[in-house]
Amino acid sequence: MSDQRNLSVEIAGVQFKNPVMTASGTFGSGMEYSEFVDLSRLGAVVTKGVANVPWPGNATPRVAEVYGGMLNAIGLQNPGIDVFCERDLPFLKEYDTNVIVNVCGKSIQDYVEVVERLGEEKSVSMLEINVSCPNVKEGAIAFGQKASALEEITREVKRHAKQPVIMKLSPNVTDITEMARAAESAGADAISLINTITGMKIDVYRRRFVLANKTGGMSGPAIKPVAVRMVYQASHAVKIPVIGMGGILTGEDAAEFLLAGATAVAVGAANFFDPQASVQVLEGLESYLERTNVRDVRDLIGAVEE
Repeated sequence: MSDQRNLSVEIAGVQFKNPVMTASGTFGSGMEYSEFVDLSRLGAVVTKGVANVPWPGNATPRVAEVYGGMLNAIGLQNPGIDVFCERDLPFLKEYDTNVIVNVCGKSIQDYVEVVERLGEEKSVSMLEINVSCPNVKEGAIAFGQKASALEEITREVKRHAKQPVIMKLSPNVTDITEMARAAESAGADAISLINTITGMKIDVYRRRFVLANKTGGMSGPAIKPVAVRMVYQASHAVKIPVIGMGGILTGEDAAEFLLAGATAVAVGAANFFDPQASVQVLEGLESYLERTNVRDVRDLIGAVEE
């Protein structure tokens, strides 16, 4: 009998060589990390948010270290869809990995313009619709916090999308299952969660906010218990696949999300202090499977004992 273990998973008809991908906003579009990480080893590269026009982002300072993680208020700065298609996609095509494009906007029409532009790009495997960034004052956060608004944008994006659609959910809601069901009922092919949790840091000596935006999105290991809980709840509320993220540093962290019900996981804040974090999580997951004598990673999905 072969000792080879299966790490492949499937999400909405898309095959992944393994369940480890990068989290949007922490990995650029792969180019910045390519000298540290063999992108072809990953299940997918998830790009930074892409809008229909260039976004300048928020004023600085916009990143701050906190206990157990970091705050960011980048504001989805990006060069826009034209530069992305001309520069970043050709680069990503050179690697044997799935490309998931994170799409952002301030109105439904903004999202639709990007989705339509990407429809003819054969190298794009899936779309991740960012309706959950806590640092954009208009658009995204409203879509991510109201079930009716989430349904509306999901339905409209699906009308125009040629690739499977992942809706990225905000944790800054009262009931994550309500939002998960709203996305599913409107036709989402998968959901991803969690995005960052809104936080704040004050410099007690200068008596000033550390971030120019006052608030920012908290990520890192401190949010992992919240993320695992929400992934568990969401995966039990819907039948579509769930991609889990939030504080993943090790292979055991990845396994925990899979056991909670995620089909795949994304590595985010860890990339900032270790550019090889995504591959190390993958190798750690492989080691975990060997130590626990699990031959197929799919056997972990939702396998926590009730």
